[in-house]
Amino acid sequence: MACINGKMKYICGVLIILLMAVVCEAGVPAGAVSGFIQARDAHFALNGSPFLFNGFNSYWMMVVASEPSQRYKISSVLREASAAGLTVCRTWAFRDGGYRALQISPGVYDEHIFQGLDFVISEARKYGVRLILALSNNYQDYGGRPQYVKWARSAGVAVNGDDDFYTNAVVKGHYKNHVKKVLTRMNTITGIAYKDDPMIMAWELMNEPRCKVDLSGKTINEWVQEMAPHVKSIDNIHLLGVGMEGFYGDSIQDRKQYNPQGFQVGTDFITNHMIKEIDFATIHAYPDVWLPGQSDYTRMTFLQKWVMSHWTDSKSILKKPLIFAEFGKSKKDASYNAFLNTVYTSIYNFAKNGGTMGGGLVWQIMAKGMESYFDGNEIVLSENPSTRAIIAQQSRNMAVLQHSLNSSESKILRSNRNNQPND
Repeated sequence: MACINGKMKYICGVLIILLMAVVCEAGVPAGAVSGFIQARDAHFALNGSPFLFNGFNSYWMMVVASEPSQRYKISSVLREASAAGLTVCRTWAFRDGGYRALQISPGVYDEHIFQGLDFVISEARKYGVRLILALSNNYQDYGGRPQYVKWARSAGVAVNGDDDFYTNAVVKGHYKNHVKKVLTRMNTITGIAYKDDPMIMAWELMNEPRCKVDLSGKTINEWVQEMAPHVKSIDNIHLLGVGMEGFYGDSIQDRKQYNPQGFQVGTDFITNHMIKEIDFATIHAYPDVWLPGQSDYTRMTFLQKWVMSHWTDSKSILKKPLIFAEFGKSKKDASYNAFLNTVYTSIYNFAKNGGTMGGGLVWQIMAKGMESYFDGNEIVLSENPSTRAIIAQQSRNMAVLQHSLNSSESKILRSNRNNQPND
């Protein structure tokens, strides 16, 4: 029935908001997921309309899913996450060398582990959760950059240290081959090549790249300038990010004041994200770890400035959307929920102001019985009702905001069409 007066318009608006809340709480059916996420101007878009989200990290999914008897844990997390309105998950598409490796040695892969990743993607489709897949790691966990350099050294290649990952031709060749192997993988469950699957929202070149031998950001910048076009030459549909924490480098000197304690790690948030093949920017934040011994007030003040500076630069300089791709705090801290509320409020407010902030990914969600994976930041949704309530409320807020932005955009388009002169 049409809304024909002010009171009815108000009632309709309330009903729409309530409907969005119900959809968020119930999860998104697989049939509702269609189309690829795109970066348009400085915001994300789906099928031409603004796309916002609330999401999470679960790095462990592929390896756990490689054991069929453990796949229920992936299903449990995705089901509970979807029920809480979470629509994006960031996870690893690598495990280099060592126990249960995806890439056993350069170019040699374990099919059983790959089938674990196949299952993750297939199950994500079932619950309407899109994936951001990281292609390597800065740290030796899951192999990452140190393992690539170790492989080269074992083959007699002259390498000096882990930072040669970014410059040595042999090492870079191994990484490029891994990229191609993952992107062209044909999912044994869905029959869809990864590079053609809309359930994958984006790729990340690496989780938290760092370079000790060059803190300016130039070495990593040259690496991204080489690797980003390589990814796009194989898959020019999906979005691509660097995977950065957000530390500023030397390109704009006064921005370094926003780094925690003036710290530099070899990245440059501005120049690394200016590369044209990079579609969006990312930041991470662990105030307790980055500012040890400081008060909660000091840490929260830092956090607000950290997010504000990166949002401003993404909107004004980069003109690309921004994801708060990792944030966490020890669950043992009594102020955990207050921290989560603060982060979510910040994400929502920045998303409301133009949409440059696309959403956030809390670190991290796990299933029951995964104590061996706990890192102090873990969230088991079914066992943490107060935290789950905060997460679900953020999901509702972002969904309602997305609907509002879509409605506003539709009104503008209709107005433009109505104002066009008749032939």
